[in-house]
Amino acid sequence: MEESDETQVRAAIELSLAPGVGALTQCSLWKACPRLTDLLAMHGKELESFGVPPEAGAAISSRRYRPMADEIVDWANRENCRFLVRGGKGYPSILNEIYDPPLILYCRGQIEILDLPAVAIVGTRRPTFYGLQMAQGLAFDLAKRELSIVSGLARGIDAAAHRGCLEAAGRTVAVLGCGIDVVYPREHRQLTQQIAASGLLLSEFPPGTSPSPQNFPVRNRIISGLSLGTVIVEASEYSGSLITARLAMEQNREVFAIPGNLTSPQSFGPNYLIKQGAKLVQVWRDIVEELPAEVRHRILVKEDTRPRQISELDFSTPEESKILEMLAYDQATQFDRILQKSGMTVPHLSESLLNLEMRGCIRQVPGNLFIRVVRHEE
Repeated sequence: MEESDETQVRAAIELSLAPGVGALTQCSLWKACPRLTDLLAMHGKELESFGVPPEAGAAISSRRYRPMADEIVDWANRENCRFLVRGGKGYPSILNEIYDPPLILYCRGQIEILDLPAVAIVGTRRPTFYGLQMAQGLAFDLAKRELSIVSGLARGIDAAAHRGCLEAAGRTVAVLGCGIDVVYPREHRQLTQQIAASGLLLSEFPPGTSPSPQNFPVRNRIISGLSLGTVIVEASEYSGSLITARLAMEQNREVFAIPGNLTSPQSFGPNYLIKQGAKLVQVWRDIVEELPAEVRHRILVKEDTRPRQISELDFSTPEESKILEMLAYDQATQFDRILQKSGMTVPHLSESLLNLEMRGCIRQVPGNLFIRVVRHEE
């Protein structure tokens, strides 16, 4: 097996399947005995000395979960799923720095992405138009600078971050709160397939694990742990994204936040974090400037050689420029209102709106509404 010795993989799976052996207990076991196969030969009392509950100790020493581990390995070989075991080949060194790294990771996709410097982008499942655009645009910009984007494949901000990265032909990592074979939410089936093809799906949960609510705060430590910094785009007062921000701080990683409208509930999280010392983000450069020197230097040296970005107004007709100036980035405008303010005829306005949408300058949303798109900075 390429990523780690197969016996270590089977041992890691057995240990993780035992009831009551969570992340902290797995860490204690690994520190006491990195050669996991030796743990399987121990008696229950020996395992209890490492914090293993009596029932779990009995299950481990009797090899109760060996058949299930064998089934999982066989399934993985058929389904192109690979494993990373702590201490083994390919296990990300940056993740090994956190307090409670997962003992085993189930992987589907391009494992070499884990060698790239990464930034996490997370936020609410109920974003505004503004939040979606900022997440997607920022992910696009960072991916163009050869940073991978880590997120949780949830609805809203997470999905927008993954899509922005894929749009830039970048590399994105989705950390799941369910089994690697479970698509959640269901409407992300196509997005999941796209990430598996050119990015990476990761989970510490065995195949078949349902997306239970308690899994998501646990997986958040991996999102922040894989990243040099975490960006909060939109998050309400009790959002799980604030847990990710707290974990990033505890892991001694950078925390960034995109400011939001003071009247919007989704702005509570990022605005609160900025008050607490998180760096305010307006453009991708605000993030890159806080990354380690070697990463920052590589990106900014390349940036100096890029040609000047052409403004969307530079290639628009006067009528199109007028329409763009009417539209906002954070609020959609009704067609009839644009028609009234522009003084154009219906056919002329429809043609101009279509041209702008085809160039990616605006987006039509349900209700015959139009919103200006945050242009990606290349």
